Amino acid sequence: MGGASGPGPRTPSPAVRRVLAPLLVDPAATAVVSDFDGTLSPIVDHPDSARPLPGAGELLARLARRFGMVAVVSGRPASFLLEHLAVDGDRTGAGTDVPTPRFVGLYGLEVATGDGRITSDPSAAQWRSVIDDVVARLRSSAPAGALVESKGLAVTVHWRTAPDAESWATAAVAAEAERSGLRPHPGRMSLELRPPLDVDKGSVTTALLRGCTAACYFGDDLGDLPAFAALAAAAHDGVATVAVAVADDESPPEVLEAADVVLHGPGEAFAALEWLAGAAGDG
Repeated sequence: MGGASGPGPRTPSPAVRRVLAPLLVDPAATAVVSDFDGTLSPIVDHPDSARPLPGAGELLARLARRFGMVAVVSGRPASFLLEHLAVDGDRTGAGTDVPTPRFVGLYGLEVATGDGRITSDPSAAQWRSVIDDVVARLRSSAPAGALVESKGLAVTVHWRTAPDAESWATAAVAAEAERSGLRPHPGRMSLELRPPLDVDKGSVTTALLRGCTAACYFGDDLGDLPAFAALAAAAHDGVATVAVAVADDESPPEVLEAADVVLHGPGEAFAALEWLAGAAGDG
């Protein structure tokens, strides 16, 4: 299991509020972007059992009514994000004037549209059969306790419930990367293989920030570093940016070092986002 994940303070500290304040200068031109696992949801032993904190979907919907862009960018499939974060209006948002959050899955390879449909990157779709073959091979050789998670356009090998399987996972993923041409990416007690495309949370965040004068990104893991880098690049162009690390006892030090502010667990992240919604004038 991950570290601190319980409810955080209802109001962020004055220091945190000062760091977040630039996001409130012009909410309609501000992007609020977040990861899912470890940020809106506690880290759990089995990926299928992950759930967002109670009220997270409703909070995202509130934020979307106040800020110019609100999005969740995750390694999860977009269908998972829709199922667990979209409120009724988000699923049937087509044809209404109410802004809704955007759900971006598989690090940008999938996007959920306003009417609940999932669109995939066409360059990634041609790798689906390759990934299916890799999943089958990895599952046939996985030791007890190791989990091979198929995501359709990616495959993740987890050893959280079988720490002794890390050496197998490292070797097996390296071999499959060489054999298949898929790219390996490190995660929390996991390794993922994805199509060799220049798509990640950084490229997604850069696109989401287009036209914004301020932006933040909430993240907790190595896969969020490209998003932090995208914020840094935008800051050079005059965008007011805030990189928020959501920390626990597994947090990579690189993530904490790259952040403008560190929060402790999804509870504090939720409280900060809730404060932003209220401070921006949400009723």
